[in-house]
Amino acid sequence: MSEGLFQPIHLLMIPFLVVLGFVVLIPYWQIFKKAGFSPWLSLLIVVPFVNLCALYYLAFARWPDKSK
Repeated sequence: MSEGLFQPIHLLMIPFLVVLGFVVLIPYWQIFKKAGFSPWLSLLIVVPFVNLCALYYLAFARWPDKSK
């Protein structure tokens, strides 16, 4: 068994993390788009602390009125 920090089993985590990233980003992409913001802001969700700021901004920002 190797003694380093990187183990070959870590390579199996890469596809899992990519899939998990898409599972998390797709709903936020839709939420930002429906709220009238750039959907690219959903990428902020993967940055620690910035994700909380982005969610608070989204929660308290004025959304466009769709009833017109």
